[in-house]
Amino acid sequence: MIKKSISQLLVVLLIIGASFTSIAQDDSNNYVMFESMMMTPDYTKLKVLGDNMRAHNAKYHKDGPYKAAVYNISTGPNSGSMVWMMGPTTYTHLDGRPSDGGHDEDWRDNVMPYIKKIHTSEYWRMDGKLSNTAMLDGDNSKYPLIMVRYGEIEDNQGYNLNAFYEMVSQTIKAMEGENPWGLYYNEFRQGNLGRHVASVSFLKNWAEMDDDSINFRETFEETIGKGKWQGFIDMADNLFSNTWDEMWSYNAYMSGQ
Repeated sequence: MIKKSISQLLVVLLIIGASFTSIAQDDSNNYVMFESMMMTPDYTKLKVLGDNMRAHNAKYHKDGPYKAAVYNISTGPNSGSMVWMMGPTTYTHLDGRPSDGGHDEDWRDNVMPYIKKIHTSEYWRMDGKLSNTAMLDGDNSKYPLIMVRYGEIEDNQGYNLNAFYEMVSQTIKAMEGENPWGLYYNEFRQGNLGRHVASVSFLKNWAEMDDDSINFRETFEETIGKGKWQGFIDMADNLFSNTWDEMWSYNAYMSGQ
């Protein structure tokens, strides 16, 4: 799907909206996109919210392009908040999203009263070429932990984005074992929020964080070439004005599973 804003140089340079990579490769409706909403719950009503959210998702967002998943954020400044996510979907699917048949009323009356604040509502499109997600089958419980690394693109450095992530992608795909990893671009301008790009590592458990048997730098030098590591680090320093991580845990109950 070619975005109408492709001719706007500022969008290309800042990577605000879809990246030039996804613009170039997405010339049809065959792409992966997720809608995400970050919200802070009313901590005094967590059981009611959990039960009501579960019932809502099980009834209106059970499968297909409207399937919902709920994650609890457990690290970073957004700890204690949760993410409601729908997809994989497309813009065309959004025109037919659940709204009638009591959907909107159920969300309004049984979910929203137990939400203190909605922080962001965003659409994230996956880079299908660079991502390494072939082993994922849509069952969120198989990889219930995900590490999300957000990146804010430095002004006038967007042209380096694809080259940087191509090296990351090649390295991850060359590592031993299964290493599911996805690269996602924020579809809409974020102002000063800085949430331009997100790379996501999918984990089966926390113990994987202790596994140092696979060395990213070692695989990088074998795949990309020795002597290129420092240039890779320098590129990252120039490319990003800010980066930060969040750990999310899958909430199967609230997801309606």
